[in-house]
Amino acid sequence: MKIRFSLFAVLTAMVIAMAGPVVAQGSRIKDIASLQAGRDNQLIGYGLVVGLQGTGDSLRSSPFTDQSMRAMLQNLGISTQGGQSSAKNVAAVMVTATLPPFASPGSRIDATVSSLGDSTSLRGGTLVMTSLSGADGQIYAVTQGSVVVSGFTAQGQAATVTEGVTTSGRVPNGAIIERELPSKFKDSANLVLQLRNPDFSTALGMARRINNYAAATYGAPIAEARDSQEVMIQKPRTADLTQLMADIENLVVDTDTPAKVVINERTGTIVIGADVRVSKVAVSYGTLTVQVNETPQVVQPLPFSNGQTAIQPQTDITAQQSGGKVAIVEGPDLRTLVAGLNNIGVKPDGIIAILQGIKSAGALQAELVLQ
Repeated sequence: MKIRFSLFAVLTAMVIAMAGPVVAQGSRIKDIASLQAGRDNQLIGYGLVVGLQGTGDSLRSSPFTDQSMRAMLQNLGISTQGGQSSAKNVAAVMVTATLPPFASPGSRIDATVSSLGDSTSLRGGTLVMTSLSGADGQIYAVTQGSVVVSGFTAQGQAATVTEGVTTSGRVPNGAIIERELPSKFKDSANLVLQLRNPDFSTALGMARRINNYAAATYGAPIAEARDSQEVMIQKPRTADLTQLMADIENLVVDTDTPAKVVINERTGTIVIGADVRVSKVAVSYGTLTVQVNETPQVVQPLPFSNGQTAIQPQTDITAQQSGGKVAIVEGPDLRTLVAGLNNIGVKPDGIIAILQGIKSAGALQAELVLQ
């Protein structure tokens, strides 16, 4: 807890050292918004990992693995008639990948492999050719390659050591895109930008900045803020859509965010936004610490006596009360608020309790988020 308090003190000291009031800084549009037509798409597939060193699925407990292996061999022209195999070098896996926007056939992406049966490790295995489908059922990529597993397992007769996760891994650049998305970027009649942190002030500021650029370049405004998240841009007739998007995403706008205080009680982390305000309140914080120490004493009998060795209990109880000072906290800006909290001289868990109390009293002009 002392380390957390020192880190909080360093961070708050850096805030106090800032000269002047907190001023909103500009950000590029590409950093605060994303293109609606340029979103990612999820892909999924089912496959087999072979070449495992006895760490694959037990075919009796995972019958789907045996069925998949027989179906694969039949497609390769190999007869699978006979009894059930007892090999443990094959594992059934689910394969997932993310299809990036505007991906073209022939480009490669990473694939994630996760065990589906009772395999204990995928280390050293090779993923057999697996097709990856989208939500529409169409195949968009095919993946194959060696599975890279970061975790490991060492097992002996009486002990087992496991580090990380051994039942999932990645196939770097193992998926090849075979089909492109049906929609084309340059076929769009307009562009829709979506704010990553929805805010009406930011959306309106972004629309004004884009319209100022468009007025100087094309002679007419082209942007309209639909709501707190979306800004629609109409394509000018003489504009190239790629060049237009490249120019717009580098425009700088002033962002605005609601006042928030984020608290993680488990780790003692406190994050206070720049626009947080606190009305004048009086705060008193004190803690009572009770410490109980058990130090039993061994009592020996006198020499040549018939007594027995005994243990005599001894308990020491210490009660200590700290804090209790009344301090006035007022935060017209972030520096004053942080300085007032530091003047109370409590640890992060105490500051968390104080902020919750100030919020309950109605003096914290911000949203309190507990994690």
